[in-house]
Amino acid sequence: MTRPLSPAAPFRDPAIASPAMAQYLELKAEHPHALLFYRMGDFYEMFFEDAVAASAALDIALTKRGKHGEEDIAMCGVPVVQAERYLLELTRKGFVVAVCEQMEDPAEAKKRGAKSVVRREVVRVVTPGTITEDALLEARASNHLAAYAETGAGAALAWMDISAGAPLARPTRRQRLGADLARIAPREILIPERLLDDAALMELLTETGARVAPLGPASFEPGSAERRLKELYGVTTLEGFGAFAQPEISALGALADYLAITQKGRAPVLAPPRREAENAAMRLDAATRRNLEILTNLSGQRAGGLLDAVDRSRTGAGGRLLAERLAAPLTDPEAISARLDAVSAFVENDALRGEIRNYLGAAPDMARALARLSLERGGPRDLAALRDGLEAAAVLADALSFSDPPAEIARARAALTDHEALAELLKGALGPDLPLAARDGGFVAAHWRPELDQLRRLAEDARGVMRDLEGKLKAETGVSSLKIKYNGVLGYHVEVTSAHAERFLKPPLAERFIHRQTTANASRFTTTELADLDSKISRAGAEAVAMELAIFAELSAAVLAEAPRISAAAAALAEIDVASGLAELARAEGWTRPLVEDSDAFEIEAGRHPVVDQALRRENVPFVANSCDLSADRLWLVLGPNMAGKSTFLRQNALIALLAQAGSYVPAASARIGAVDQLFSRIGAADDLARGRSTFMVEMVETAAILNQAGPKALVILDEIGRGTATFDGLSIAWATVEHLHAVNRCRALFATHYHELAALAKKLEGAKTVSLKVSEWKGDLVFLHEVAEGAKGRSYGVQVARKAGLPAAALSRAEEVLAALEKGDGEGAKRRLKALAEDLPLFVAAETARPRTSAVEEALKALDVDALSPREALDQLYLLKSLLN
Repeated sequence: MTRPLSPAAPFRDPAIASPAMAQYLELKAEHPHALLFYRMGDFYEMFFEDAVAASAALDIALTKRGKHGEEDIAMCGVPVVQAERYLLELTRKGFVVAVCEQMEDPAEAKKRGAKSVVRREVVRVVTPGTITEDALLEARASNHLAAYAETGAGAALAWMDISAGAPLARPTRRQRLGADLARIAPREILIPERLLDDAALMELLTETGARVAPLGPASFEPGSAERRLKELYGVTTLEGFGAFAQPEISALGALADYLAITQKGRAPVLAPPRREAENAAMRLDAATRRNLEILTNLSGQRAGGLLDAVDRSRTGAGGRLLAERLAAPLTDPEAISARLDAVSAFVENDALRGEIRNYLGAAPDMARALARLSLERGGPRDLAALRDGLEAAAVLADALSFSDPPAEIARARAALTDHEALAELLKGALGPDLPLAARDGGFVAAHWRPELDQLRRLAEDARGVMRDLEGKLKAETGVSSLKIKYNGVLGYHVEVTSAHAERFLKPPLAERFIHRQTTANASRFTTTELADLDSKISRAGAEAVAMELAIFAELSAAVLAEAPRISAAAAALAEIDVASGLAELARAEGWTRPLVEDSDAFEIEAGRHPVVDQALRRENVPFVANSCDLSADRLWLVLGPNMAGKSTFLRQNALIALLAQAGSYVPAASARIGAVDQLFSRIGAADDLARGRSTFMVEMVETAAILNQAGPKALVILDEIGRGTATFDGLSIAWATVEHLHAVNRCRALFATHYHELAALAKKLEGAKTVSLKVSEWKGDLVFLHEVAEGAKGRSYGVQVARKAGLPAAALSRAEEVLAALEKGDGEGAKRRLKALAEDLPLFVAAETARPRTSAVEEALKALDVDALSPREALDQLYLLKSLLN
């Protein structure tokens, strides 16, 4: 979304407003394009244009609150305790929200005068890319904030998930920016404001669905960006983090500046930035990701996508890491092999894998808890999440102490150790029942701080405390009828009957007991001890909360002092989760370890589609496995009718390559794959009405992108190119596409088509091969065998497929007649016969033909005199009808 949903408000003069409204107008002027959540007691209230926009977006009541001059002040509000729910709705709709809090107690404000206004400040600006609350985030999906920078030295993209704190940067180009953004799927993109006038770039960014946030030149200026990053990380040079180019520093600096702007100076815990080489990850454009349904299905839902089928992770962090690996498979065979080694260690040890997965089930999301604490919006439950996570880390480290572990497991185990001191601190300090916010109190464990226990006892058990003091005074004075009572005038006081009053008015008791009041039946006194206790009880609740807040600050400081090591442990837990989850998948589904190497090989034996295979197994239907070898014949033409399984065959080979390079076992008997650096898919068709593109135009745009970009190490799968236009046009385009893939791109490719004429072309191209999906006809019906066989066998069987789809008999009969005419002779002869067919079929004849004909069975039934039939004759007629039907 490139324009703010909350328009800048017109100037309103604070001088004619009430003190509170004047304060509101000043804060709103500082955040003109954000909805201002203005804290007033237990509500966040919005006024003027903000109220109108928010009431419509949230479907809440719009009211009025006085006037500003002659203008009615529109108002709406949301309860503070339900704010997260409303923030979620607003950020999903693209709004930016400035949260304004009361920074002092109203009682303090009153000391400055009866009309003094409580001091308020905007403490954060909530944008789609900077949220951290669990209620606003998906546990298994990253929430990326991205920045795109262009300098004289080139262009770069930087991105991070503020709730996990790991910035990355990579060089990019305009031509591949769309593919890079499709991989990251950011919620918000920062750009230099000068690029707002670049129509082509803005169209590309808008297509991502992310909010586009323009920043001033200072945010992206390389020198300022470098200084900002050095200050953020407390270093004198960035060289220790990697060899960042100028555009990458510019993009990273813009991220840091935006965090300072939106978080109002509070810096989240950030791991050092990492630089990703341009070709470190497999390149997949947006169309390929959509066609292969990698993270979601075609409807945008997780169910039915590859991620949903392969995710066996036990933690949210593990689920996010797996999604990132599937979105960006590696291209370095050594790095891929290291990931596979970790998976293999768990595949080969069922007992260890089960133990590890049980422990992982108790590991909370430490990364997000740490981020909230660093931004001062965490609570006791975040401390508990770190306590439980570090305890789980220690148990996992012990379980992983086996000899000669793979490098990734050894590295992860090292990050999981030596957190006992912090875990014990948190374990001892936190009680069993934890509130959401520290200000609610009651989260510090009993006996952790004796003075806090005393304050709690005073606040929670004043009656018991006074009963103890009453017993003590009875014993000291010898007056068993002495009582400690309370009223609104005197507070707590000692009361004795008139018979004993004289004793308390004379020494030595008079020196201790101070007379306050005499009634007809009793006298009332106080003591210094009782007065102090009364004062302490009245203050105990507030003092207990204040002490707990101080303890929370101490614990948070202890956590933040260990933030880098906690971040490393959280990352290690996610890595172990992914490796053990993929091992669980491999064992359950019978997958095998692939070999990924630096070659042009592509040998898949008995491969299966990872999603379809699981879906069929749930219905007890076996999946027909097929092999594919593009090592020698790097281009396969795949023929066969619709529904025979061509698209499934194409997709399964692409997904096997993607899974292998992401570091997973694969659904095949064996797989040897030369590392794929680009994966392109053009399967399926849809209009792009928003940009005025027809189905065929979309098909051609995607095909053009492939032919213009695919290199020799790419894998391309294409399905039914040319079907969206006239037959001979489509055949010509498909023919030229095959030749271009073979001669120019020289990549590994699977090309599915209905054009059997292309089989002749394949015979003339060295390194090309034709295969077909087997079908069989039995008693007039079409049976799909889903087996891939060498050679151009069979035909399209379009009419038979139409019959299975339920086309009317008259239409099917006419289709067979026309098909028979077209299949006789060459193209010109077919045209003449088609013309003759059309001329021999006037409109009224066509209408007559379209009417359903009366069948022989129907004619026989009409001729029957049912009432006149004997049982024997009726039986004979049934046999007759059955024979007519056959």
